[in-house]
Amino acid sequence: MIHIGIIGLGAIGQRLLNQFTVHDEVAVVAVCDQNESLAIETADRLGNIQAYTDYKQLLANEKVDVVYVAVPPKFHHAIVMDAIQAKKHVLCEKPLANSLEEAKEMADAAKEAGIVHAMNFPLNYGQAATKFAELIEDNYIGKLRRLQLSMYFPEWPRAWQQNDWVGGREQGGFVLEVGVHFIQQTLKLFGEIRNIQTRLEFPNDPTLCETGIIATAELADGTPVLIEGLSGIAGKEHIGFTAYGMDGVLSLENWGHLRGGKTGDELETISLEEMTPQRLIDELLKAVNGQEAEIYDFEAGYQAQKVLEELR
Repeated sequence: MIHIGIIGLGAIGQRLLNQFTVHDEVAVVAVCDQNESLAIETADRLGNIQAYTDYKQLLANEKVDVVYVAVPPKFHHAIVMDAIQAKKHVLCEKPLANSLEEAKEMADAAKEAGIVHAMNFPLNYGQAATKFAELIEDNYIGKLRRLQLSMYFPEWPRAWQQNDWVGGREQGGFVLEVGVHFIQQTLKLFGEIRNIQTRLEFPNDPTLCETGIIATAELADGTPVLIEGLSGIAGKEHIGFTAYGMDGVLSLENWGHLRGGKTGDELETISLEEMTPQRLIDELLKAVNGQEAEIYDFEAGYQAQKVLEELR
């Protein structure tokens, strides 16, 4: 049994909180949010556990083994560095930090402290992305010709995401919030991304995030990578991560749908019925118990951040 303290109870924090509470080997023992009523209400709902508005008090709680940091990116660095100092294992939301310097300092400190440090990159534990990775490994598309990420949003921030920072230039934007998942997948499956050239579209208000991107880059072997997207458009939200190969095409669409086809054939939906990917919480448990685990650590977060900062 591991005891988890959660810092940040917004939409993202609540999502994993619900997964923690139904897991047999996990107990949420403390929660923290600047919104006192939300912290108390959440603690009461979970069974009268400890509620805090000051994260340092949660870190001082000796019952807490693992801290899940689900606050906006600009607060990651201070909280995670304090958690490392307190010798707590850390699960952190993406992106790792609010600057490359912060991300590097966090990755180095976590490594030196010998704690478990993991990022919440949920695509790695989803059926569609796991099948995508498996088919790439099995050479389904043959030699890769081009990798393309497309991100289209009728509105940004999305309806469920309205807050002070997701639409801001400092911490938000769809390149950072959505693009980071697929940058991490690219680094994991295809290796280094380099020679990044980016063109961003911004609104007149200098505090608001990008409304468009067209960027090109290359993998280490020169294979082209295209990243493009727009917000504030007609139609439905669409996110596509597509690998074009000599023998076929694979497209991971809207997080959980996978289509593929051999050259000359139609793209067809690929069944995910037999896929049973690893689960983040199970892998976190393994890591805390000293076993080999499929987690994506702060170094993976730092490498993704390097690409993001060049794109932005």
